[in-house]
Amino acid sequence: MGNAHLTRRTLLIGTTAVALGATTGTATGATTGATTGTATGGTTSTATGTAQPAAATAEVPPLWGEFTRTPLTHPQIPYIGRAGHRGGARRLPRPRVVADVRDFGAVADGATDSAPAINRAIAAAGRAGGGAVTIPPGMFRIDDVIRIGHSNVVLRGAGSGRTTLLATKNLTELIGVYGSRYGGDKSSWSWAGGLIWLAPTARWDSLVAAIRAKAWPFEGWTGNRRDEWRPLTRVEPARQGDLTVTVKDPSALRPGALVLLRLADDAGHTLLEHMCGGGPGPEAYTWDDKTKLTSYVPYEWPVRITRVHGRRVTLERPLPLDVRPEWDPQLTTHVQELTGSGVEGLTLEATETPQQPHLLDKGHNGVVFQCAYDCWADDVTVRHVDNGFGLVAASACTLRHTRVAGRGSHHPYFCREGSHDNLIEDFTIEARTTPAPSGTQLHGINVEGLSSHNVWSRGDMRTGTFDSHRGLPFANVRTDITVHNDGRHGGDASAGPLFGARFTHWNVRVTNGRAGMIRLDGLAPYSATVGLNEVREFDQIDVPDFAGDLHSRLELYGTTDVVHPRNLYDAQRELLR
Repeated sequence: MGNAHLTRRTLLIGTTAVALGATTGTATGATTGATTGTATGGTTSTATGTAQPAAATAEVPPLWGEFTRTPLTHPQIPYIGRAGHRGGARRLPRPRVVADVRDFGAVADGATDSAPAINRAIAAAGRAGGGAVTIPPGMFRIDDVIRIGHSNVVLRGAGSGRTTLLATKNLTELIGVYGSRYGGDKSSWSWAGGLIWLAPTARWDSLVAAIRAKAWPFEGWTGNRRDEWRPLTRVEPARQGDLTVTVKDPSALRPGALVLLRLADDAGHTLLEHMCGGGPGPEAYTWDDKTKLTSYVPYEWPVRITRVHGRRVTLERPLPLDVRPEWDPQLTTHVQELTGSGVEGLTLEATETPQQPHLLDKGHNGVVFQCAYDCWADDVTVRHVDNGFGLVAASACTLRHTRVAGRGSHHPYFCREGSHDNLIEDFTIEARTTPAPSGTQLHGINVEGLSSHNVWSRGDMRTGTFDSHRGLPFANVRTDITVHNDGRHGGDASAGPLFGARFTHWNVRVTNGRAGMIRLDGLAPYSATVGLNEVREFDQIDVPDFAGDLHSRLELYGTTDVVHPRNLYDAQRELLR
């Protein structure tokens, strides 16, 4: 206990000093790493799951030393230290209780439809300006979607092992068939919507109306047709990592306001090239026929303003990209966001039905955040679902202590439609309880659709993979995760590359030795794989989207749990506080 007084920040400073002095390894390839650090003791698991003595010393990769010198602009590792609710705040809000679902008619008998009562209680909390809606222990049957559409409303059960919502219907039954705006016979319930759905009321109403009218909508921050926005001011040139920007006219801006940074591409697709790190590979890539990808542009990044001083505007998070005049950079409005809302302490269990063929899901879906900012889920389990937890045009949200269980899922976690700066930590994907039916598919922790700066941390994935559905996700991190890598990635060819730049996999333990989608040095441009046990290619094998040198780094390869810092998000979180 002699070092009990040391703070995490003090420990990080010590780590940084070690990293800066490390001379082992090379800057471009695998390395045996530094031999500095302290003995860890205990045991660890190999790729086959056999307990082995832990490494005698922690090893600091050269990349960490480089990153600490330029944390906001490092070419391979993104800065994600402010991901999550309120910049990664450790404590989630605990609003006062304003309603108990029993007072609105909910009955914990597993037979009475309690959805109307729960939704009435949530609506009452919204009218009161927010607060917690409590659900006591027991099983409550729900025959409808549970909708959280007002800010600062929290649905709070007694714990995921004590409060259960038993969902008897799927989204196709409740809302209708949801086709794809890209055509074909696919069901958009395969990647959208939840039986607990957190979205602003007006946005949810517009989505449901469009689905029922078969006018398949865009799902993001600027409405069904991406036209519900107006310009606030132009932004002058700035660099990735800047926290302060200069604007043309600050008169419409105020501290605390949520705005969109909106970047359009130019005819040469230099914005998309920039998202990939630039250089000969992206410049030679054929972008024009990637119609699904180009439908995601302009890039829309929600961020709060913290200060306005003259024409200088300070942002809550550093810029994810350069801001260049050729991309028509603007701060704009958006649809009204949902903020300060959450769901806690419950299990959502769908009636167990066989998983549907790939992309024909009926919508036995779990918890979805849409057009949500600074929202959260904590201690929530979903069981027997088609799709578990979803982030759809959601940003700065935290999913903590979440679990996907039961008969097996299509997407245990999905992150799409321009979702940014989210944190998914201490998560579990359990092994499926029934064999996968023929024609179905399992993905894993998915990211797509220009989504950036999202983090998956401290995960236990007993099935699935590190999925990309193409659509050029960039600058995302998966760290301190154990995975039985048996899932497959998806994505249409028209959605473009699997990865953009600054993807990082840091301290990953693959229990079945499969490399696919986890070892990145041959796939992702300007990216990093650090602290991965030995893996090999089999099953679904990919080739890089870009020709030439990918400038991707591989360090401490062939190791298990020796990399220091162990968790890249935790270390970054303390670095610039």
